[in-house]
Amino acid sequence: MQLSTERLWFDGLRESDAVVLFAYRADPEVSRYQGWRPETLDEAKGFIRNQSTLAGPAPGEWFQRAIRRIDDGSLIGDLGVCLSGDKQAEFGITLAPSAQGMGFAREALGGLFRELFGRLGVHRVHASVDPRNASSMALLGAVGMRQEAHFRESLRCRGEWVDDAVFAMLAREWYETHAKGAGFAASR
Repeated sequence: MQLSTERLWFDGLRESDAVVLFAYRADPEVSRYQGWRPETLDEAKGFIRNQSTLAGPAPGEWFQRAIRRIDDGSLIGDLGVCLSGDKQAEFGITLAPSAQGMGFAREALGGLFRELFGRLGVHRVHASVDPRNASSMALLGAVGMRQEAHFRESLRCRGEWVDDAVFAMLAREWYETHAKGAGFAASR
């Protein structure tokens, strides 16, 4: 799964990405609401090695892609997708602090949705987010997703019970929104 947008391209994580991946994924502010935070650089390297064995998204497996800036090739984040056998996909996105607040997450999701709803023929995409993560909640709403559920203390994360909000979008909703020009950056 190789994607590109106006400012970004997505490809496999490389061993040379380990230091940058570890730096932002281990940052307590970035990983506060996420299920995976590498404890060591070797753990980040192992994650990259495991992902390098995957040829593409497969039902039931998380498939992670690097998010890189087109202008300089720098790694600014990563995007994960998990397909189900029934034409649904869950996703998650993480950006380094230096790349936040510039519209990159919105642009990346526009490219991802185009790929999932287009070439892969997915019927529904969804994401799970800790409701305390106001930035992610706002992002999901801004890309046209709707909140479908709010589960109270339904997940155990880092020793505490946390709430889980589920956002989703159907393919037909994406096409309706995209056709009206929802403000996603141009994709190629």
